[in-house]
Amino acid sequence: MADDDDEGSFGGEFENGHWAWDEVNNELVFVSDLPPELVETVAVTVKVPTGTVEFRDDIDLIEQLRFRKRYQRKLKLGQPDIITVQDVKDLALFTAPVSLLSPMLINMLHLSTTDRFIRALILYCQYYLEIAEEMSNRILELETKVRTPYCDVLEHTYRENISDLRTLVAKEYCTMLIGGHDTKKFHHMGPQKKRRSLSDKDARLFETLLRICIQIVWLALSRRSFNQIELEVNRVFKSEIFNSVEHTLRTNYISKMSKEERGVLLGHCVRHDKKLNTRSPLINEVFCHRPIDYRMMGLGVIKYDELTPRLRYMLMAIGGPEEDLVEMGVTVGILGISRSCFDTMLHVLPTVLDSHKKSKSSFSSASSSAPGFSKSATASVKSTGSMKGSPSSKTVDKLYVYNNIILPEKDEVEPEFPQSFPDESAQVRPCSETQRKRWQTRLHRLLHPPKNKRKSII
Repeated sequence: MADDDDEGSFGGEFENGHWAWDEVNNELVFVSDLPPELVETVAVTVKVPTGTVEFRDDIDLIEQLRFRKRYQRKLKLGQPDIITVQDVKDLALFTAPVSLLSPMLINMLHLSTTDRFIRALILYCQYYLEIAEEMSNRILELETKVRTPYCDVLEHTYRENISDLRTLVAKEYCTMLIGGHDTKKFHHMGPQKKRRSLSDKDARLFETLLRICIQIVWLALSRRSFNQIELEVNRVFKSEIFNSVEHTLRTNYISKMSKEERGVLLGHCVRHDKKLNTRSPLINEVFCHRPIDYRMMGLGVIKYDELTPRLRYMLMAIGGPEEDLVEMGVTVGILGISRSCFDTMLHVLPTVLDSHKKSKSSFSSASSSAPGFSKSATASVKSTGSMKGSPSSKTVDKLYVYNNIILPEKDEVEPEFPQSFPDESAQVRPCSETQRKRWQTRLHRLLHPPKNKRKSII
C-alpha cells in the first residue's frame, strides 16, 4: 500500500522518468530519463537570387583583349564575319557572375533547341518594344484625334502578330519542359522520366537560364530598354502573380496601360485563375482558342513542303542561317550584321555612328557604307530604362543597328489539317562544340583555381 501511495504521489518514480520540483519557476516538472532524440537536419540547397544578379558591362581593355584571344568565336575559312547568336551568348557568359554559372547551364545553352528559343525570344521582345511604343504614341494622339474603325483593324493585326511570336517562344519552351529532342538529359526526372523528381534542381536551372537569356536579348537588341525586357519576360514566363521583378520594382506598368494597350500587348489569351491553377501566358498561348496555324508548332523541327510567306519569315528568324538574315529582310536584333561594325563588347563603333548621323537620308539606304544599319522608330529615347544601370535622365539619340520587324500578313483562309503529318526532320543548325568546351574549361578554372599560380584565370 505504501508503494502504491508513493507511486501515485508527485514525488514517485515512473518508467521513463520522474516528477521533480523546480525551485526557480516554483512548479512541478517531469524529468525524463531517456536520452534526447537526434534531430535530423535536412540540407537545403541555396538558390541563386537571380533577380538581383548583375552582369558586368564595364569591361576594361585588358579583359577585352583576353576575351578576344581566348573566348571569342574564331572564324573558319569561308565563314562570313557577322554577328551570330553564339557571339551574343559568348559575351553574356563572359560577363556573367560565377554564382550564376554551372556546367549544366553551359551545356544547355549550346543546344539547337535553346538557340531557337533564344532567337524566338529576341524576335518577340523586339516586336513587343516596337508595338509598345507605337501604342503609346497612338494613345497620346487620341487626345487630339478621333478614333476610327481602322484603328480596331490595325490593333487587331498588332495583337495577332504579338500572339504568334509569343507562340514561337512557347513551343520551344514546352520542348524544354517535357524534355523533348536534345533536352532529354536535362529533364528533372532523367532522360527516361523514371527517376525521382528533382524540382529544386529544375527550378534553379530554369531560373538561371531565364536570367542569362534576358541578358542575351538585351545585348542582341543593342542594350535597349533592359527594365522593360526584364518585366515582360518574367511576366510571360511566370504570370503577373509570380512576377518577382515587378514585385521588386513596383512599376505597376500593367495597371497604367490603357484598355487598348492591354488588349494589344497582353492579348486575349490571358486567364486570371486562382494561384494554384495559374498557368503562365506562354502556356495559355498554346492552349488558347484562337486560329493558329498548326505548322507554327513545328517550325525548325519538321520539314514542311509548302509554307506561307509569314511562316517562311518566322522559320528564317528562329532557325535560318544568320548570314542570310539581312539579305532576306528578316530582322532578329543585331544578328546577321557585319561584326566589323561593333567593338569587342558589341557596342556600335562611334565612327560608324558619326558617318550615319551626317547623312540626312534614311538609314536603310546607307547599307553600302555599313550593311544592315537602319534607324528604329525610336530616334530619341531616355537613357533611363533603355541603358541598363544608367542613372542619367537626359534625352540622348540612340541608333539601333537593325530594321523594324515587318511581318507578312496572315492568310485569310485557315489551313486544313492533313491526313498525315510530315515525318521528315528539318535541317538543324548545330551549336559550336568548341565554344562549349571553352566555357566549361573556364568555369572549371574559376571554381578550382590553381594554388601555386599567380596568373589571372579570368
